[in-house]
Amino acid sequence: MDERLRFVARLLDGEAMSDVCREFGISRKTGYKIFNRYKELGLLALSDRSRRPVRYANQLPAQVKTLIVALKRDKPHWGARKIRELLVRRLDQDIRIPAKSTIHAVLHRHGLVKPIGRPRHRATGTALSAGSSPNELWCADFKGKFKLGNGQYCYPLTVTDHASRYLLLCEALQSTREDPAIAAFEQLFRQHGLPQAIRADNGVPFASPNALFSPSKLSVWWLRLGIRIERIRPGCPQQNGRHERMHLTLKKEKEATRPPGMNSLQQQARFDAFAEEFNTERPHEALQMKTPAEIYRPSTIAYNGLPQLTYPLHDRDVLVTSCGRICMYRKKVNISTALAGQKPGIKEVNEDIWIVSFMHYDLGFIDLEQKTLQPFDNPFGTRLSPMSYVRSGTYVSSPDTVALVPAEGLEPPTPWFVGRL
Repeated sequence: MDERLRFVARLLDGEAMSDVCREFGISRKTGYKIFNRYKELGLLALSDRSRRPVRYANQLPAQVKTLIVALKRDKPHWGARKIRELLVRRLDQDIRIPAKSTIHAVLHRHGLVKPIGRPRHRATGTALSAGSSPNELWCADFKGKFKLGNGQYCYPLTVTDHASRYLLLCEALQSTREDPAIAAFEQLFRQHGLPQAIRADNGVPFASPNALFSPSKLSVWWLRLGIRIERIRPGCPQQNGRHERMHLTLKKEKEATRPPGMNSLQQQARFDAFAEEFNTERPHEALQMKTPAEIYRPSTIAYNGLPQLTYPLHDRDVLVTSCGRICMYRKKVNISTALAGQKPGIKEVNEDIWIVSFMHYDLGFIDLEQKTLQPFDNPFGTRLSPMSYVRSGTYVSSPDTVALVPAEGLEPPTPWFVGRL
């Protein structure tokens, strides 16, 4: 309204219509329309007007809406298809019968249909390894949050080596978001190297429980580094019992958490002192009264950043957008937001049927006609991808390149699509 008011004011001051319209970026036809409305209705004509159409060409008559609602209330268990059939029988031929989707929309607006809930993807556990030697298996979890002296919450991120009980990390974070956790793990990997596997629960930031395939950006980053992921079953913390026992020790140590530090820096100093005592002074009965520092050795797998992904047996790779989709031939297919920014490989195995793989994990096959992804069962489990022709996790990598090495004596597996298409 302010723009129109200034426009009219300048015309009333005697300026030319062409000059004013050119400065405001509108046509002379629009300028005359605004000015004529002002002369007819005054300032009221300069306010925003409703853009609602004057009439709807295909608007359903009110009598038909009332009849649809009445039929539904008379037959509460009948759906839109059966109600439409009743309308066909009762109404004259000169009245246009609405489609079943229109009838369903009318019933929905009146609260006469129950909306169908979306299926939720339930988290499940994976196979668990023994982790009998250092760096074969690390365990990660967030200890319960507690409030610091300044009123802010502290979320302790803890990581231990399964075999030696060595407390690798006890970090005082301000949230369970993925970015701080990734930064903490990156520093940990630079200091101690990479493990072969990491075991965690199904909560954030380790997993996305209700997302397709369940991985989070953190776990996808682990996969890119060649780290296997193990997940305990929901509601079964005993499957990560050694780590939970460390949490109990941390809870009982008065100098570590009771009373808490005034801020995160003071609390981190207390966590560091606890980790030093836990690793170097406190003997463990399960280790024949040795300390974890006497057993643990740094990993021989150095952290050199993310290796480059290549798919020599695929047709090409595609980029997953920030909303979790891939675009193929002007068609968008939902994959997973956890893979945003990653490049899976795709290969056409039949007409408009594509297999999509991330690293050596087959995610499923894409039907371009339906624009859908048909996922495999547990694609991030311990299974061999027919497209990769490697043992799971076998990489020869450097900061710039990555090569896939066939395992000795391994025969090419039968492709997944044999007998399916």
